[in-house]
Amino acid sequence: MYKIETQVVSGAGKFEKTGLGSDREAKEAIETAFRFFRANSKKISGTITTTTKDYLMHVRDINGVGLTSELSLAAFVALCSGALDRPCQSQLVILGSMSIGGTINKVEELANVLQVCFDAGAKKVLMPMSSATDIGTVPPELFAKFQISFYQSPEDAVFKALGVE
Repeated sequence: MYKIETQVVSGAGKFEKTGLGSDREAKEAIETAFRFFRANSKKISGTITTTTKDYLMHVRDINGVGLTSELSLAAFVALCSGALDRPCQSQLVILGSMSIGGTINKVEELANVLQVCFDAGAKKVLMPMSSATDIGTVPPELFAKFQISFYQSPEDAVFKALGVE
């Protein structure tokens, strides 16, 4: 479980990330998110600017287990949330990651991931459609504890995470 905090301030389009230490894969995932954000933010809203604002992001490992390379999609949602000054839904977990081109990656070990989400207090789960085939591996009593929403693209994930369905 990771908490991503984003702040948007007046500036010249710079991106600064903290909380990643020396984890190269986590840094690359966050950079992937920002490059995708810069290239595709107008698909989310015409009001988003990447030239007159600076974006500051802090990633916190809530459970202290170390960082992951699977942060790109959640970071993209966080950037859009900050740019639009609109918070994500309460008690929401965003599962999945994306490539620089926006290809969504399936969640590995879905049942274990959902158990960690439940233990952390999540009530809502945003899951890639590509992981729907793995629902059968999740115990029904665990699956029933969540309000599940599926997304098909990074932009779809942003709209659902921000409650703009």
